Amino acid sequence: MTAPRTATTFRVALIVLALAMIPAIGAGQARNINFDLLVAARAGKETAVRALLDQGANPDSRDRLGDTPLNTAARSGHSAVAKLLVERGADVNLGNLARVTPLMSAAFGGHVEIVKLLLERKADVKPADRVQKTAMIYAAGSGNAECVQLLLDVGVDVNARYANNVTALMWAAAYGKAENVKRLLARGADVAARDDRGKTALAIAIEQRQPEVADLLRAAGAHE
Repeated sequence: MTAPRTATTFRVALIVLALAMIPAIGAGQARNINFDLLVAARAGKETAVRALLDQGANPDSRDRLGDTPLNTAARSGHSAVAKLLVERGADVNLGNLARVTPLMSAAFGGHVEIVKLLLERKADVKPADRVQKTAMIYAAGSGNAECVQLLLDVGVDVNARYANNVTALMWAAAYGKAENVKRLLARGADVAARDDRGKTALAIAIEQRQPEVADLLRAAGAHE
């Protein structure tokens, strides 16, 4: 009789334990409105973002990487969502754990309307992320000429020196961004500037096998 009684007791204990765990599991799986806001912003769902903000979601909520809804919208090019978030008080300068700001994200993606929006809201153009890249570096090396132009128009120095004494022209040259190079040259970019390795934008373009950009720089009087 001992064995059956022990088995029964054990089964009852398992049932009690399982029942006790149900509320905890439910609570752990419950999604809050801040999480939903991040998901909606990433997907560009303006209606959902508006509804969640109306319910009290925090426009500056963060995911595990520190990204805010505005940063994810800026990276993905969701201009309507970005505009809504800014109107609802999102911090235009709040970077993620890598210190990437919404302006950097938009500049990297070449999202002109979002870059314009953020600059109109006085987004800071000076911060650098953990790898020492600024909004201008992202625009010059990865974005497009319109984003470069917008940053120049708000006062970014066309010949500013960044990490390792590199200029925006050098970044554009390295990545073969011909239109960016043209825009920078038109605004007075110095083709004779050299980085910490002693390389000019032309030398970098040749090194990175960017013949179109190399020709543009030679036409502007550049030398290796």
